[in-house]
Amino acid sequence: MSSQTISRGMPRRGSSTSGGSHLWRLQRSERLAGYVFSIPITVLFAVFVGWPIVFAIYLGFTSWSGFGSPTFTGFANYERMWNDPVARQAFITTIVYAIVTTVLQTVIPLFIAVLLNYVWSGLSVVIRTILFIPGIVSFVVSGVLWKLIYDPNLGTLNKALRGLGLDGLATNWLSNPATVLPAIIVVSLWGAIGTNMLIYFAGIQGVDPTYYEAAQIDGASRWQQFRFVTIPGLRVVTAIVVSLNLMNGFKVFDIIFVMTGGGPSHASEVFGTYLYSLAFGSTAGSIPQLGYGSAFSVIVMLLCGVAVAVQVFLTRRAQR
Repeated sequence: MSSQTISRGMPRRGSSTSGGSHLWRLQRSERLAGYVFSIPITVLFAVFVGWPIVFAIYLGFTSWSGFGSPTFTGFANYERMWNDPVARQAFITTIVYAIVTTVLQTVIPLFIAVLLNYVWSGLSVVIRTILFIPGIVSFVVSGVLWKLIYDPNLGTLNKALRGLGLDGLATNWLSNPATVLPAIIVVSLWGAIGTNMLIYFAGIQGVDPTYYEAAQIDGASRWQQFRFVTIPGLRVVTAIVVSLNLMNGFKVFDIIFVMTGGGPSHASEVFGTYLYSLAFGSTAGSIPQLGYGSAFSVIVMLLCGVAVAVQVFLTRRAQR
């Protein structure tokens, strides 16, 4: 074989170097294009999300009514919050509401999704549609609707109880400190159960059916399949549902504001409603306290950060 033939079969000297250089330039241009395309959304996020957050954190350390210049007061707002009995009540109510709704809106939709997938499969589409309808209704509309249902005189709930001979259970649900928070939690569950059920239902479809076949071969019962196959297979989905419920519980405002405004006697007051009354002076003749209200918004943001941390922790643990 001649040297000329050998030289044809061999790659030219420097060809790999030029190819690597071309690939590097292509990757650099793609990265540059990505940065350029991300500039508009980054600017919008910084202006409409980033800056308001930073400004709210700053206002939390000031005293400001919305007029004139803010006066820096350090941690005075947070010290006042610690000594404010209404703020303590709002904090307790917020935590209780978030925990109770998270548990109920995680467990109940899970069992409904399992029943729809394995027991009520013939009526699955109809039941899913019925349960999902409340989820597309805003909490403002839901709050107004349920406020009429809970009305002590004209509400259908008390009328139904009296019609069944249970007059002793009929009460003014939203004016009784003992029943106002459970009544609101029922409305929250009514609105969220359909969405969470669909999330779980979709998650169940993603569980490998061979696991169920293997469990059936081993003689596992329905409950054992649910416990050892379904629940482990939905760990990531459960982490998402729990974090969403926690976050919605910590930042709840609309449904309580529409139904009770935080009453009676602050029995249903949460951070969101108390923040609103402070920042915008909703009480007749009161002066807006934007600085103090902003301190509450910072606490709500930190609580939402806790919800995100819970999701990250649960997701990483599920993926191990």
